[in-house]
Amino acid sequence: MKTILAVLSLLCSIAHAQERAQEKVFFTNSPMSVNYFYSEVTYRPPSWLKKSDGKLPVTSKNFTPGNALELEYVSTSNGTWQAKVLYNTIRGIDSFKQGTHIIFRLYLESETTIDELPDVAVSESEKEPSTILSLKSYIGRLQKNNWMRIAIPIEDFGTQFNPANLASIIFRQPSTVAPRSDTTLHRIYVDQIELSNIPSGQAINTKPQLLTGEAFEKHVDIDWPVITDPSVKYVKIYRSEDNKTFIPVGIQSRQIKRYADYVDITNKEFFYKITLVNESYHESSFSNVVSAVTKKMTDDQWLDMVQRANFRYYWEGAESQSGMALENIPGRQNMIASGASGFGIMALIVGTERKFITREQAIERFDRITRFLEKAEKFHGAYSHFIDSHTGKVEPFFGPNDNGGDLVETSFLMQGLLAAQQYFDRNNEAERSIRDRIQRIWEGIEWNWYRRSNDSKFLFWHWSPDKTWVINHKLIGWNETMITYLLAIASPTHPIPASLYYSGWASQSDEAQKYRIGWGQTTDGSHYTNGKIYYGVPLKVGVSNGGPLFFTHYSYMGADPRHIRDAFTDYFSNNRNIALINYRYCVENPEKHKGYGPDCWGLTASDGMWNYSANEPTPHADEGKITPTGALASFPYLPDESMAALKNYYNQYGKFLWGEYGFRDAFNLDESWCSEIYMGLNQAPIVVMIENYRTGLIWNLFMKNKDIQNALAKISRHSR
Repeated sequence: MKTILAVLSLLCSIAHAQERAQEKVFFTNSPMSVNYFYSEVTYRPPSWLKKSDGKLPVTSKNFTPGNALELEYVSTSNGTWQAKVLYNTIRGIDSFKQGTHIIFRLYLESETTIDELPDVAVSESEKEPSTILSLKSYIGRLQKNNWMRIAIPIEDFGTQFNPANLASIIFRQPSTVAPRSDTTLHRIYVDQIELSNIPSGQAINTKPQLLTGEAFEKHVDIDWPVITDPSVKYVKIYRSEDNKTFIPVGIQSRQIKRYADYVDITNKEFFYKITLVNESYHESSFSNVVSAVTKKMTDDQWLDMVQRANFRYYWEGAESQSGMALENIPGRQNMIASGASGFGIMALIVGTERKFITREQAIERFDRITRFLEKAEKFHGAYSHFIDSHTGKVEPFFGPNDNGGDLVETSFLMQGLLAAQQYFDRNNEAERSIRDRIQRIWEGIEWNWYRRSNDSKFLFWHWSPDKTWVINHKLIGWNETMITYLLAIASPTHPIPASLYYSGWASQSDEAQKYRIGWGQTTDGSHYTNGKIYYGVPLKVGVSNGGPLFFTHYSYMGADPRHIRDAFTDYFSNNRNIALINYRYCVENPEKHKGYGPDCWGLTASDGMWNYSANEPTPHADEGKITPTGALASFPYLPDESMAALKNYYNQYGKFLWGEYGFRDAFNLDESWCSEIYMGLNQAPIVVMIENYRTGLIWNLFMKNKDIQNALAKISRHSR
């Protein structure tokens, strides 16, 4: 599975259906406080440019909220220096405005003349830089200790460059070095680099307003009403410790209605107000002030905090028309991810039961979700991986072959819907309608069609009307697709024989063995069964030493592994052992990655420095990237170890890792890198699996379904 995901994640659809075009932003803020990962610094002595691990340092001086790039340099006639700011490609941000200028802000701290400022160039990937331009042509009056806006027409860089494909902005030693001492030190700061248009300076007509401030152990959440005014570019957040002196501490996109301010101090009151910022960076008047006092929390309060923050991804961060989940935030705003929506549905149930929202609010949302799904395009009853929210039709985000039914993503979606069907059990029209729609969706999925032929021993992942079975990917475990076989066997209308559990999912065939060896790079577990001991832990089922941790999460958010047993093992014990192997590998840390240890563990699939990747506890698949959902969605299996990781991620790394929707997707301390996104497939397992650990809520709901009970009974009979 991870092989096909790795391939598909590198592909990009050319269609951007009704997506809001955005500026192509090269730098706003670095998540990490030392340097900016997406930069490269080189110099040839005797010239010099300050660098940190080969990258541009960042400064958090209170010039702008967050931080800015620091260029500290010495220019000489016999040397040279260069700083390249790379474009960080974020999944789904692929629809851009036709920008006419490279625009950035420049702050001059040193005694530097206009002739001593850097030259600027741009480049596309793997291509030579553009025409090199002198900054002095674009500065009217040099102002020290003040931010200046620099706007360079893209056409000035030469006509051979396609602005949409620009991959880097380059700052270079000026081509003509001023006749001064070769040891003259210059220090400037650069911020908010983007390909954009000259701002219109449109006035802001919205009055800023803060609603609430709520404090936790080391951070404060503030929120405001949804902002629809198109003249607003950012919300600027100010903090005070005395309600007198306010300093800017952050900015927020107007699409998000809250800000999580990590203050790293407990038992202290903080005060907040905001302004609204337009495209010219002119600010509105201040809002009202709200305050909150940080406080020590109990373990139950820790879990409440994490569940509620991650729940917001699927509540506040949902696609606006359908109420379903986005693939990632930031990312496409009109593209629904069907599997992530299934996970999100379970998170919404948890949020309702935890009273993050009312039952009435949940009913309205589920009414919207189920009405949308009934009308959405289906392929023999199965949904596509991605759906356009405006049309309800397939969005082939992973390329032209991904334009039909995705049985695995459909099973993730259905897992959530079946849990919801049990949850909305009251005898009223609203809840009855939700149940009935879910039943029609459930009965409409032709699981047996995805067998491809009546004599096939496997289910297949994809089918589309024009490409048919071109992807040709058979579902073979051990991976995350057990839920697909379970639901296909459970179907009340289009079931597959229970024998396919053993001939397909748990196949012993030569083909299945080659498949497992291919992605596991070992014969361990190639027969589905394993039988070896890793880090003192026996593993009955699993390829290699268990694989990435999402294998123990995705199929078992609704399906209770405590009640799933086949001829080989029971899956709660097996999943627990996979989590324990993962944990002990990280504690032993054979590759000597920074941060790994008893409170920093959990290798799984997530956003990466350059692309999405699945990591696992083997040296060849361990790149030093930790994904919070790995440990936090493992609460049912290793609660003490998971709680230690939760507190460590928050206390040690919260400054860059904690945000509005919980923990960001992944981080790598070796590379001083943190993902800038929250991911739909990874936020919900934290909510749901913590709840399954606390109360068993989603497990109990899903397992009440009689079709599921019948399927488990059929599998059990075949295991004898």
